[in-house]
Amino acid sequence: MVKIPVNVRNSGEDDLLCGTASFSDVFFRFLEDGEMSSGNYWTSGDRNGYSDDEEDGNSCDLEESRAFWISQDELLQATLRRTSSIESRIRRATAEILREMNIESTICKCGTSPAGGCRSCWQREICNRMRIASFNCAVCKSKWKSASDIPSGEHSYLEVVDNSSSRRGEIRVVIELNFRAEFEMARASEEYNKLIMRLPEVFVGKSERLWSLIKILCAAAKRCTKEKKMHLAPWRKQKYMQSKWLGRRERAAETSADLPVNFSDRPAKSKASMLTFDLLDNLAGLHCSAVEVV
Repeated sequence: MVKIPVNVRNSGEDDLLCGTASFSDVFFRFLEDGEMSSGNYWTSGDRNGYSDDEEDGNSCDLEESRAFWISQDELLQATLRRTSSIESRIRRATAEILREMNIESTICKCGTSPAGGCRSCWQREICNRMRIASFNCAVCKSKWKSASDIPSGEHSYLEVVDNSSSRRGEIRVVIELNFRAEFEMARASEEYNKLIMRLPEVFVGKSERLWSLIKILCAAAKRCTKEKKMHLAPWRKQKYMQSKWLGRRERAAETSADLPVNFSDRPAKSKASMLTFDLLDNLAGLHCSAVEVV
């Protein structure tokens, strides 16, 4: 079961998109306004317990470390605050759809209860509603082979392709429902965790912006593990993370925009053959009269 965050808050549509694809609540903070404050974010507090009597060598290392985390924080915020008109439109549409799904008593087509709604059903439903809203949206699956430095893997996410401007050309916008969770790390440093808390839980942005974020966050993960004297897991490396959203992918076949939007009322499309088709269940709705055989 893929984690879909459930601890969420409520906010206006002009805030940074920080929503979650949960059945219990949805929290949005839009990327346009960036309520994030930098100021004393990295300079306040006890500086992780570092004392003033550190040796000169250690003091230099500490200053270098602080400078690194401050620069990463500034880079991250600057990247998150940038946006475009197409990103803003898709972000608002995604926020509205998730709010609607949060209000509705929806149940996954696979039968999962609302509290544990599965990722694939959420993605399909959001995709259908985005298409109804006239966006060229599809569920994408990336899959990559193992290499000397990373293992094989696969990942699914939503993608909107915009071709409305011949001047700009094709614009690819990624929608990731569990963006922050993808970068969370066990036993991470305080500095790394503060950086991760800057991230929206639901990311909506161009692939170029996503590439910049991955670069910043993977550099932070590498620094964190080095300072904590931990091994950097291969699935934390930049190459692996880029493969999730920026590698080769397959777009799922387009679904009809005329389908009902409440997927709790829509039967699942059977992929079974006639050998496994439940004929009795399907005949039950025909209301055939009984015939006595004499």
